[in-house]
Order: sequence, then structure tokens, then C-alpha cells
Amino acid sequence: MRPRRVSLLDIGLDSSFDAAMTFVQGTLQNFNAGYDEPIVDIDFVRSRDPNTVLTAFTASCDVLHVMAHGDHSITPTFTSTDEKTNISLEHLGEIAAEQGKGISTGAILADGCKTGTGVWQKAVRDCLQGEVTYIGTSSIIGWHESGVFCAAFYGALFRNRGKGMTRAEQAQDAAERAIKAYTLLTDQSCPFRVMTLKPSRWAQKVLA
Repeated sequence: MRPRRVSLLDIGLDSSFDAAMTFVQGTLQNFNAGYDEPIVDIDFVRSRDPNTVLTAFTASCDVLHVMAHGDHSITPTFTSTDEKTNISLEHLGEIAAEQGKGISTGAILADGCKTGTGVWQKAVRDCLQGEVTYIGTSSIIGWHESGVFCAAFYGALFRNRGKGMTRAEQAQDAAERAIKAYTLLTDQSCPFRVMTLKPSRWAQKVLA
């Protein structure tokens, strides 16, 4: 059985995001312990170079996990803490159209504030190569919320072999389990939301 590939993309670019990404990487690496062959391959990108970041967005993987500040004051944008690095989904969609290659993954985990709103969903659909499970947030989140959900999500994803399920369906199931686990563990409503997103008509036309 081939290992699942998780692409971790840090656009927050400060010490707090570094600590959070280290936690996620450690969690994923633990799943490989005791196996002769890895069950998860981890790609990690932390960069300000636009081409490097855009390449990471469109690389094929099972889960694309993006950590950044979520901003939609003008257009949905992943932003660094110092605001010197900004990756808008509108620009990503334009680059994808030029290259004929969009986001190709089973799931997108947009680990930032308010990334699950309608305006974000619409923008993401313009960047998609195919149907994905999209996990975003409905409110402002902190490191505790992110850490609890991510641990539960990846724990569920790698506990379930997902036989007979597509990679998007596997992520959907894991996210739903993680949302329930979050509520049970914290006695609070989970700020993460999961949904299925399909390419927009524009994306279907330019990325076909």
C-alpha cells in the first residue's frame, strides 16, 4: 500500500507558526514508527518565494495543509504575520490557468482564521483541478484550537485505511470524526468546518 502524501505549507512565517508546524510534523512522523516502510510521506515548504509557494500549492498530494493568517478584506489571501508575504487565491487561480494545472489533492486543510466562509469557498473553487474535501474555519482561531483539531484529524485519517474510499472521502470521514472529538475534548463547538468543493465552471474550462 502506497504511503499517503501530506504537503505542509507554512506561509505564516514566524516562531508561532514554526512551533505549530513542528507539532504537526512530529504527529505525522509518529505514525511511521514501527513500520518498515513509511505510511506517510511529508513534504514541508516554508518560503517567501512566490514560485516555490505556488508550486507547493499545485503539487499532487493526499492532503494540502496550509498554515497562515486568513485575510479576505480585498480577496481571500494567505498572509504572513509580518504581512510581507501574501498569496491570494485569485492570483493562484490565474497562475493555474496559465499553466493548465490547478490544486490536485484529496483534501485542503486551510489552517487559518475564517477560511471556511463563502467567499473563501468560491475563491478555492476557481483553483481546483478536481473535487476536494475542504476544511476551513468559521471564526478566529488560536493555536489551541488548531492543535487539538489537527491531532484528531490526522489521528483519524491514519487510523482508517480507507478501503473502498477515495482520498477525498477518507479526509471527509476523518474531518467529521475530528470535529466530534474536538467537541468532546473541549466542551466547545469546533470552529473547523468540512465540505466538498468542486471546480467552478471557469476552472473546469481553463484547467480541463
